[in-house]
Amino acid sequence: MLQFLLTRVMTAIPTLLLVTVLVFLLTRMVPGDPALLMLGDMATEKSLADLRHSMGLDQGMIQQFIIWFGNVLQGNFGHSIQSGQDVLPLILQRFSVTLSVVLAAIAIASLLAVPAGMLAAWKQNSSLDTGLVMFSTFLLSIPSFWMGLLILLLFGLQLGWLPVVGYVSLSDNLKAGVLYLLMPVMTLVLVEIGALVRMMRASTLEVLRLDYVSHARAKGLRERTVLSRHVFPNAFGPTLTLIGLTLGNLLSGVAVTETVFSLPGLGRLLVDAIYARDYPVIQGCMLFIATLYVLTNLLIDALYPLFNPRVSA
Repeated sequence: MLQFLLTRVMTAIPTLLLVTVLVFLLTRMVPGDPALLMLGDMATEKSLADLRHSMGLDQGMIQQFIIWFGNVLQGNFGHSIQSGQDVLPLILQRFSVTLSVVLAAIAIASLLAVPAGMLAAWKQNSSLDTGLVMFSTFLLSIPSFWMGLLILLLFGLQLGWLPVVGYVSLSDNLKAGVLYLLMPVMTLVLVEIGALVRMMRASTLEVLRLDYVSHARAKGLRERTVLSRHVFPNAFGPTLTLIGLTLGNLLSGVAVTETVFSLPGLGRLLVDAIYARDYPVIQGCMLFIATLYVLTNLLIDALYPLFNPRVSA
């Protein structure tokens, strides 16, 4: 298992280095003078020169990358042109909002999807199985922004049960914070649960056909024991991988949901920075998101041997 984890870590390091280079190059490939784009047409020559010097734009590309990468290794992502704040604390502040929404959504979706997928496989070709598969397929066909708008229209405007716009931190007011997060979490749960149900159903069906399951049943074990002790540990591995990919995708791509519900999260910060052409924030967000995605999948790789003994062999 240790060798497996070391292999994954050694694979993640060059991936992160490549991402760092790509983030830097993509930002520098934007047409026009970045300093002029950030300060606007009314900027003076002195302010332009000062900004170019502070960002290293008056030096060669290789030197610019070395300076920027060196600052990043020290935790210095620069300063926001729009607000003047340090980029890294700003990212971490916004990320706490995104993390609370995503973790709640992925936990609820997993708790619902795993037993539903196993139940559908256990009752294969029954009306229950058909209904779960059809419902999962239906949810997969709805885009996240459309699902969010439907939920906002129903629970926020029509029924008036939940607040429509705004955000309250959970640390400031737990009850109000939960109410503001209910619709975004519900949106992500409905968007992602369909794929998890189908994956758990498919992997459970595969395991149910194996000889050791038939042997366990022949020994007289109760069906509940067969499912929990023999089927679930072996069927959950592929679903765990999908949960990891879903978690990474949500952490990096929740901007649409945050925009619909006006949440001050990381995705919304990136969108606002793109509109404002705030390049330090754009670079910081892209690098942070990419690093987060790689580390999330590294964590899932570390957990995977627990559900697949052959990996640790």
